[in-house]
Amino acid sequence: MSHTDPTRSAGQPVLHLDNVTRVHGQGASEVHALRGVDLKVHPGEFVAVMGPSGSGKSTLLTLAGGLDTPTTGQVLVEGTALGGLNRKRLAEVRRRSVGYVFQDYNLIPALTAAENISLPRELDGASGRSARREALAALEELGIPELADRFPDDMSGGQQQRVAIARALIGDRRLVLADEPTGALDSTTGESVLAVLRARCDAGAAAMMVTHEARHAAWADRVVFLRDGRMVDESVSQDAGSLLVTAAANSGKGPVEQ
Repeated sequence: MSHTDPTRSAGQPVLHLDNVTRVHGQGASEVHALRGVDLKVHPGEFVAVMGPSGSGKSTLLTLAGGLDTPTTGQVLVEGTALGGLNRKRLAEVRRRSVGYVFQDYNLIPALTAAENISLPRELDGASGRSARREALAALEELGIPELADRFPDDMSGGQQQRVAIARALIGDRRLVLADEPTGALDSTTGESVLAVLRARCDAGAAAMMVTHEARHAAWADRVVFLRDGRMVDESVSQDAGSLLVTAAANSGKGPVEQ
């Protein structure tokens, strides 16, 4: 694996979570999902997020992608504060700048794989022919060109996952957010998907991935550990065995869970 320099500090980050908190509910039912998280992800950087179940990993991704708003603090993507945008402008930023890989895929059943992937580009004004060409290239990059004209119901879970990843990568998106992107994939296919994400970062994009697998986190430049909504540690990516020991220690609960 060819990692970029994890010590980079110069230049504007692609993603900045600035002292972000997220509180759900009120009073006795109040739950602090995130507590004062400050995190920057720079161009070319691949960050893995680890921690036990309920530590705030998925909440961190939804805030980073503008799918939710922080209770306090702010989220900036390429210097733009998402909290200051109206609904239309926020949708544009998410569509053009952010690629999001969901755990449940979120493919549109009535559209083929190629149509699902090309939809964001068409919404941005690309011609149907151009958008399909980009979609086919993304499918080729993920090793599944034969799925172009299949509908989601005609695919396995692993195939749907790779289509969802292709959709997240289409266009010139500077930030890729992935929530357990290899969860439905066998080990060989999972490694190939991580290699694609790694290559995108090496080409200048930024990525943040939630994972509970130390061997997957080893593809990243940095690993951030969450516990009870707080960042308890971050480290330069190590070998998989050392990562698992570190993650277990930081979780306080033995082996890392999702």
